[in-house]
Amino acid sequence: MEVENEIRREKYVADISSIREAQSNNYRIILFWLSSGAFKFRGACNAVFSLDNDQAAKGVVTHSSGNHAAALALAAKLRGIPAYIVIPNSAPKCKVENVIRYGGQVIWSEATMQSRESFASKVLQETGAVLVHPYNDGRIISGQGTISLEFLEQVPQIDTLIVPISGGGLISGVALAAKSINPAIRVLAAEPRGADDAAQSKAAGRIIILPETNTVADGLRANLGDFTWPIVRDLVDDIITVEDNEIIEAMKLCYEILKVVVEPSGAIGLAAVLSNSFKNNPAWKNCSNVGIVLSGGNVDLGRLWDSFRK
Repeated sequence: MEVENEIRREKYVADISSIREAQSNNYRIILFWLSSGAFKFRGACNAVFSLDNDQAAKGVVTHSSGNHAAALALAAKLRGIPAYIVIPNSAPKCKVENVIRYGGQVIWSEATMQSRESFASKVLQETGAVLVHPYNDGRIISGQGTISLEFLEQVPQIDTLIVPISGGGLISGVALAAKSINPAIRVLAAEPRGADDAAQSKAAGRIIILPETNTVADGLRANLGDFTWPIVRDLVDDIITVEDNEIIEAMKLCYEILKVVVEPSGAIGLAAVLSNSFKNNPAWKNCSNVGIVLSGGNVDLGRLWDSFRK
């Protein structure tokens, strides 16, 4: 309780109370989780069903390279409201198809964050819809935090959680909930070396924005936001960076041994656990009960086969 109160005093954009409230909103996940194929539906569902009727009537808008886009489109469809989705033209085909399948209205942009935000702003002005940011939003962070509630309810002896990091919405929610329930738990982030802005930010003590990224993990190319950064700064214990070949090997293990379809961004947590930087680090020698978040399974098969041939 003391740690829970301490985290609340920090005045982050979300807390354990908002995460527990999101859990009650997210009962719809039971029926639609497989349709979304990624954790993003948790936050999107919480955001959409938190809107009052007047707000909802005008719809929602976001910019996303894929999983959040599809998740928001599906959540909006469940509520019967429009979803305007700005998608960079570099997004994987399978993720774009999911948005269309769920009834989202696709607006194309360039791959840069500036272009994505510019198009989203234009849609907001034209429609009056509500912006639901992919990660820098308290409703999104709270929804993603429900993962920790389920993890620790089902396996309370977990002492370490390893979570992918990009914009920080997922790990922010996971860290807030996990540290409130068990202050001794370790929360480690996994990040591609070709998009290691979060690791650089932790080292520098401020948000670092990379001029470009280069990784097979297309869902992990965003930079931290002003809501997610303070949580990552304060509550994430460390960040493990891995190479793309390690991510691909982790994907292979998921396919061949677990029989689970996991996209590169989702397999990075397993890649981190298997990496020498984790196994040989004395700081983590006591990590005996490790929970790994496999965060998504929306794979562009063409790109996947190309990756396996390298």
